[in-house]
Order: sequence, then C-alpha cells, then structure tokens
Amino acid sequence: MEKLKYKRVLLKLSGESLMGDQEFGIEPVMLKHYAGQIKELVNRGVEVAVVIGGGNIFRGLQAKETGIERVQGDYMGMLATVINGMALQSALESKGVYTRLITAIKMEQIAEPYIRRRAIRHLEKGRVVIFSAGTGSPYFTTDSAAALRANEIQADVILKGTRVDGVYSADPEKYPDATKFDTITFAKVLEMNLKVMDKTAFTLCQENDLPIIVFDINRKENLLRIIEGEAVGTLVEG
Repeated sequence: MEKLKYKRVLLKLSGESLMGDQEFGIEPVMLKHYAGQIKELVNRGVEVAVVIGGGNIFRGLQAKETGIERVQGDYMGMLATVINGMALQSALESKGVYTRLITAIKMEQIAEPYIRRRAIRHLEKGRVVIFSAGTGSPYFTTDSAAALRANEIQADVILKGTRVDGVYSADPEKYPDATKFDTITFAKVLEMNLKVMDKTAFTLCQENDLPIIVFDINRKENLLRIIEGEAVGTLVEG
C-alpha cells in the first residue's frame, strides 16, 4: 500500500460550503461533492473525522439581530450543525461509507454522545466520524470544536476547506495583489493578524503543535493530493 503523509485527519467544513449558489440551506450537489471526496480518502485507508459548521441554517452570532439572547443563539447554531451532520452522514452512507454521527449535546435517537475512546475506536475501524453540536458549550465556534476534537483524537493535521486556495496577506477577493503563503508559522499568523481560525482554536493548535492546512475544498483532487504529501494550499505549523 502506498505511503500516505497523513493517516488520521480532521476535515473542517463551513456550513456555508453546503449552500452552493443558494442563499441558505443544503445544496444536494455540494453534499455529494464532499461525500465523494471523503470516500476517496477512506478508500485510501485514511481515518477521517469531520467537523461541519451550521452557518447555512443558523449562525449564533446573528441571533442578536433577532433579539435572541447570545447563549440561546449559540445553542441554536449547535443544533444546525447536527442537521448538517445528519445530511452528510446520509450522503456518505448512500456511497457505501460507514459513519458515526457524534454529538456534544445528548440526543440519543439520532446520534451517539461524545466519548473520546469510542470515537477513536470508530476511526480505527474505518468509520468516518462526524462531530456535531460544536463543543456543547456556548461562546465557542465550530473552529474551536475542530481544534479540540482534532487534539483529542490525536489527528495528524486539521484540513480546513475554504473557498480560497490558502492563506493570503489580505483577503484575495478584495485585494487581488495579496500575497499567498505556501507555509507560515503560527507566530507569523498572529503577528499579521491573519484570519485562519478564531484565536481560541488557533492557540489550541499552536500549543499542541497541530498543523493546519488551509486549502480550496471545491477543487476535487485537493484532498487526495494533500494526504499524498503534495504542497496544496497553505501549511501553518511551528
């Protein structure tokens, strides 16, 4: 079997990535796109965990505009991630991929409660583990959940799928002359105040020497190229 650079990965997807060209909700084409890419990793023997946001359904930070209290809004956002997790689970299982949906908020009828050792065992058995409901606590983003779970399961890397092909010196959609970094240190990201992940998540990765790769998730071969060791997107480490 070919040697892969990463054996156990945590894939972080935004809820917005499921919208496609829609203004909200789940676009079936995007769901199949991500499920297909994840299946290819599983077929190569990679252990895959996924954290997906809920911004396509409800974003906790927007709750203030509707008069909903912050904590309540954050819990609503967590429930949105469970809906996305269920959708991704169905898409993967329709392709013959074994999965486990795990939630940080108890809802036994639809998902397993989070137990670290059990989650690791699922990964070892080749099941895709979908972590939902964030950390289970308000005031934390799904970036924080991704960083926390990735460290807990001892993932080799966090793969942060975005609409852009890496980390730039400024927003490339606003500033066409922005410089892309192939590699960058944690310290440099903080010094330049670049938006890779929120600071809680980023610090957790920095303190535990967990590398992050920011890449364009919409280019079909990127995930496979990364686990095979190709330089794709931007590697944040050290």
